[in-house]
Parts: sequence; structure tokens; C-alpha cells
Amino acid sequence: MLKEIYDFLMYLTGWPLAAVLISGGTFFTFRTAFVQLRLLVESFRVVLEKPAQQGSVSSFGALMISTASRVGTGNIVGVSSAICIGGPGAVFWMWLTALIGGAAAFAESTLAQIFKRRNPDGSSYGGPSFYIESVFKNKFLAVLFALALIFTYGVGYNMLASYNLQSSFSVFKFYRPWFCWLCGGVTAALFLATILGGSKRLVKTTGILVPLMGICYVLFALAALVINAKHLPVMFETIFASAFDFKAIFGGFAGSVFMLGLKRGLYSNEAGIGSAPNAAAAANVSHPVKQGLVQMLSVFIDTHLICTATALMCLSSSVVPSAKNAGAPYVQAALAETFGMAGPIFILAAMVLFSFTTLLGNFYYVENCFAYIFRRTPGKKTLLVIRIAGALLIFGGAGLQMDIAWGIADISQCILAFINIPVCLLCSGIVAKTLADYTAQRKAGGNPVFNAARAGITQKTEFWN
Repeated sequence: MLKEIYDFLMYLTGWPLAAVLISGGTFFTFRTAFVQLRLLVESFRVVLEKPAQQGSVSSFGALMISTASRVGTGNIVGVSSAICIGGPGAVFWMWLTALIGGAAAFAESTLAQIFKRRNPDGSSYGGPSFYIESVFKNKFLAVLFALALIFTYGVGYNMLASYNLQSSFSVFKFYRPWFCWLCGGVTAALFLATILGGSKRLVKTTGILVPLMGICYVLFALAALVINAKHLPVMFETIFASAFDFKAIFGGFAGSVFMLGLKRGLYSNEAGIGSAPNAAAAANVSHPVKQGLVQMLSVFIDTHLICTATALMCLSSSVVPSAKNAGAPYVQAALAETFGMAGPIFILAAMVLFSFTTLLGNFYYVENCFAYIFRRTPGKKTLLVIRIAGALLIFGGAGLQMDIAWGIADISQCILAFINIPVCLLCSGIVAKTLADYTAQRKAGGNPVFNAARAGITQKTEFWN
């Protein structure tokens, strides 16, 4: 019975998930008149704005929290797995997923800003559960989403990140079967030590680590491309030829280059599944669209920079991808050929940083959903129990098998997408009105300031009336 349930859930992560993601992203791309391209330059401008209230979370701070969750082991191991199992064309489908997913990310984060709630100190919090309740008055669905997100990020994603981290050590001679538990224990302890400092320490930590690791990773990728410049024409030819091998795609759709590219792209950039809105709602901005644009930018940073860096570093080498070396081993082998032993060491360092910031960003979302369920920020004792449980799951994740780790992550993110995308589609009128209000004020030359009633939003808000 359990096997039948698992098989059915895995089936949902195939074409049903693809249909939901593609239709949702495509709809918002046209509904917002290609906001991800039309206002891309504007997103770079607003990300540097300082919050009006001293000490509150800035647009940049919220961006770093969401990027910490997005930019993780999936950017290395997920990309490698997609290439090794599906083929180089998976890279193209990841690019396309991020392009249309940017519009969905804009929509969900704009909604989170509109319907965010106020803390006693004047700061804000929110996410999909809050806009589900505010717009549809459906507490059951809102709680269901919160529980699904807690499972996805506290269990599925964090256990997978822990597994991916320890697996990156497997290419070194000192690795032994028991090493996974040692790595899991150290990771869990460091996670717990950081998370006990609360959300302010989270914002500060991710604000330092995320830009640092992102810049170093992209520079390393550029160096690899310079060294392997002679392979670049063939590399790009292979990517596009594999992407449009329709016989291979439709001959085995569930494990095809298309599906693997889409699923690994989703796992990496998380556009549309309702995670980033939990960070977006914390930002102090004058107009909800500003944070929608900032979170849209996070999708591009994740996929078009970091994921692309991994893919091109690997494919520009002469190491042939295969199912046998899927994951961290393929990346390390490719970089060892290009940089010698410095390559695997660099990837190991990147995996450590990516994994750690992912764990922190993920748990920010988990605590936000517990705040919704309890209708307030949980007390110190409750938070301590939640955080210890999170650390134990990280420890356990290190010992999982690869297919189980990815299976749990795929199923859990699928549940989120099936709830959040339809909700956002039903709220598309609110998103369109808010975007129209922003663009009108920008055309008039002013700094957009939002008033919900003036923009035609009839639902109650705590910040914008």
C-alpha cells in the first residue's frame, strides 16, 4: 500500500507538475506583460533602497534570505544530476523554467507584501498562508499550505541538503561509510548554534555569506570557461541539440531531459511554490511591487548565474556525464580535470557554504509557518523544540540514499506548487491592479507609495490602507 502511494506521488511530480508550473508561469508572463523582462532593470534599482524604518528588514535583506534558500546544493548537485541522467539539454529547460518562473515569483511575492501582518514592534511577516486566508477566507487551506511548507523545507529540502553536503566528501580517500554521520552531526550542531540566535542573526549571516559565495562561484566558473574555451562551441551545440531531441523527450517523459531540467530548475529556483513570499513579506518597502521585483531577481541570480555556472564548468570539460557519476562526483571530476586538485576542494567549500545558508534560509520559512499556525511567534520553549527537531532531521538526512532524498524533496515541493500556483492564478487580478498602480506612479516620476483602496484592492490589509 505504501509503495502504491509513493508511486502515485512520484507520478504527480512528472507531467502534472510540469503542466502546473508551465501554465502558471506562462499565464503570469502574459498577465504582467513580461514583467520579468520589462522591469528587470527596475528590479536592480529597487533592491538597493533602504527601509523607511530604522532596523527593519530591507529589500536586500529579504533578497538574501530567499536567495540563501534558493542558492544551495541543488545549484551544484541538482544540475549535475539533471545533466548526467537526462542529458546536457536539461540546462536549456532550466533556463526556460527560470525565465517564465520569474513572473510567478513576482506575483507570489507581491501578494505576500500586500497581505503581510504586523508584529508588535512594527515589523512585518507573512506568506502564502496569509494571502490564502485574507483573499479566500479559507483557514483550512491556509493551514494545510503551512504544514506542507514545514514538511518541504524542514524535512524534505533540509534532509536533502544534508545528504548532498556529506556526499561531496565521497571523492576523497579519507571518506568512509560512517563519515556521513560525522558530517551530519557537525552540520546539525553548527545549524543549531546559528539558528538559536533568531531571525536577526539569520538576516545578518545570510547577508554576508550569500553575496560572498555567489561572486566567488561565478568567478571560478568564468576561469573554467577561459581555460576550456576551445570546447565552448561544441558545448553549446550539444546543449541545444539535446534539448530538442523530441524522440528522447517523449520516449521516456518522466525521466527525460525536459522533466529533469524542469524539476531540478524548480528545486533550485523555487519560483511559484510559495517559499520566497515568506521572506518577501518581511521587507519594509513603500510599494508591494518593489519586493515582487526583488524576488523575481532572485530567480535569475539562482538559475541564470549559479546554475549556469555549474553547468558550463562541467560541460566545458571533456569528462563525459553518466548516471554512475551523477551528483557531486561529476562536478568534482570535471573541475579536477580543469583545475587539478584545487577544483574538488573549491566545490567542497562551495557545497559547505551553499548547504549551510540553504539550511538557514529554509528554517526561516519553517518558523514563519509555525507563526501562522500558532497565530503568533512561538514562545522560546516551543521554538527551542522546533529548532532541535530541525537539527535532528539534518543529522538524519546525511545518512539517506540519493534516490530517497531526491524523492522526498520532489514530492514535497510538488504539493506546494499544486496549492500555491492555482491560488496565485485566482489572485491575478489583485497582482495586475497593484502592478498597474506602481507603473503609473513611476511614469509620473515619483517614488511609488501604495494605498490598497486607491489601487482597487477591496480586501482588508494591515499595512496599506
